[in-house]
Amino acid sequence: MNAQELVSSTARNPKTAASDANHFILTFENNRFASELFGQFDQNLKLLEERLHVDARARGNSVSISGDLVATNQARRALDFLYARLQSGSSVETSDVEGAIRMAVAADDQLSLPTMERKAKLSMAQISTRKKTIAARTPTQDSYMRALERAELVFGVGPAGTGKTYLAVAHACQLLERGLIDRIILSRPAVEAGERLGFLPGDMKEKVDPYLRPLYDALYDMMPGDKVERAMTAGVIEIAPLAFMRGRTLANAVVILDEAQNTTSMQMKMFLTRLGENGRMIVTGDPSQVDLPRGVKSGLVEALQILKEVEGVSVIRFKDVDVVRHPLVGRIVRAYDAQYAVPDESEQTGR
Repeated sequence: MNAQELVSSTARNPKTAASDANHFILTFENNRFASELFGQFDQNLKLLEERLHVDARARGNSVSISGDLVATNQARRALDFLYARLQSGSSVETSDVEGAIRMAVAADDQLSLPTMERKAKLSMAQISTRKKTIAARTPTQDSYMRALERAELVFGVGPAGTGKTYLAVAHACQLLERGLIDRIILSRPAVEAGERLGFLPGDMKEKVDPYLRPLYDALYDMMPGDKVERAMTAGVIEIAPLAFMRGRTLANAVVILDEAQNTTSMQMKMFLTRLGENGRMIVTGDPSQVDLPRGVKSGLVEALQILKEVEGVSVIRFKDVDVVRHPLVGRIVRAYDAQYAVPDESEQTGR
């Protein structure tokens, strides 16, 4: 990115004036949006400074950015994206700023040829429902969201806090609102507590609810609560315990299997073969967190091996750097991986 490119702008984007290659001033036309963009006590700008090692100083509706050429342009792209997000009616939280910075850095990392031009703007995959719009916060999330759009069967595997399940539910809600599917079916193996469903109190929904709580939380984030309740009453959103799915054909539906590392080989095969016409399946799990009895191979681990060359199947692997829940979670994942040397999926047979 050269100084001349920094000067150029359009009416809807920030006006840019450059004094030299490593310093420029961004002026935002909407004062309220500029204030939200900078954050309370300029906390978002301080985050830019910390992550990109630039100097960012706000004055009114303008911000002066100086530092390394690559880093300052990454900061500019991140702010440009976040400002456009505010213009579209969305809010900007700290996690959004973190995501914009990650994507801006990744855009440069992907340009390996010196002759390639720097990207002028960030292009992030998005999922939109009537209640919420979600933009990818890491390159892997971007790949995952794009895979959900094009593939009939998507595996999202990796550590906790990377957004695998949340984005799967968001995508399903988006398709439901657009009328592209008729149902959302949520499933999860209930083995975490070491108890069989039959010994738990209540009816089947009450037995399974504790295991499906993360899926419910995502649903209520994407859709108004009353609509979720009506959809569940009408069977548009269905809770289907994995053990009870045998013999069904799931057409015109998005079927989400969460915590799939706790399926056996036969359960996984049974689940995958339920796919019907105009159906989509999303399988999420963490192969390093298998709760099956010792010596029992994870159905997720086996499926990743068997289906890796099958057309229509997409596998997206998240890593600790993709953790978006809280920065500390990523450090915790790295510490545990280093301590226990989590084996590759191809070597893992169960805990």
